[in-house]
Amino acid sequence: MELPENLRKQVMKSIPIQELSKQTGITVRTLRYYDQIGLLIPAAKTPGKHRIYSEEELKKLQQIQFLKKLGFSLQEISDMISNPEWNWSSSLMNQLDFVKNEQNKLNQMESALRAVLHSIAVEGETSWDVIQKLIHLSGRDPSLKHAFRQQMFERREEELLDLLPNMNSTDPDSLEWIALLGQLKKRMENGPGSPEVQRIIRRMDEKRREHFEGEDPFVDKLWEIRKSPAQSEQMGLYPIEEELLQFMELAFNIYAARVVEKLDEEGETS
Repeated sequence: MELPENLRKQVMKSIPIQELSKQTGITVRTLRYYDQIGLLIPAAKTPGKHRIYSEEELKKLQQIQFLKKLGFSLQEISDMISNPEWNWSSSLMNQLDFVKNEQNKLNQMESALRAVLHSIAVEGETSWDVIQKLIHLSGRDPSLKHAFRQQMFERREEELLDLLPNMNSTDPDSLEWIALLGQLKKRMENGPGSPEVQRIIRRMDEKRREHFEGEDPFVDKLWEIRKSPAQSEQMGLYPIEEELLQFMELAFNIYAARVVEKLDEEGETS
């Protein structure tokens, strides 16, 4: 006996739960849960209690998947698709604000992770002492750092501060400075005048001249601040050990003296 046309079409459009799962990538367990909470109720059930869906439920499930990708909760989705008068503009704007706030949090987390990784490159290892430095540094009020910079530097010099390496950054200059500091610390036992240390200092001086050629007063002022733990903290600089700073200064003095000596020798022979 042939089924009536309308009944035959209804049967042809029925989708068993396993098939719906295959089409959408949603697990059978999740589809059953959606049924339990009233989010997606099947069109019918067989005498054996097997869930049967129609194209209408398939379309609704696609809407649920889309709204989930936008970050809405299941309860929010249920309210949205069941209320014809739902204020979509308001919901989308609220969700956009939420996403922006989450992005800011993730950016802060990313920045903190970079700082820890870069501190390992400088310190040679990680420890709670290093992490404590970063915690203390990140907890400072940015307005205090800004006020200190305005107090210590002229407006033109403040623009030069943006060229300084940043522990939270991934720009090539910052990464090279971080690597050079780490290499210098590893070779402290070789002595400030050793060839390995002097090669590092030469590269540091090359980088200094790349950005701050002719800005000796600014560089000298910045170095004095760097050597002061209190002022470095006010400035928001990563706290470098005093021993490493003293070693760096001594190595630079040796390097500068050798440059002058070489220039004098070249002048005598010319």
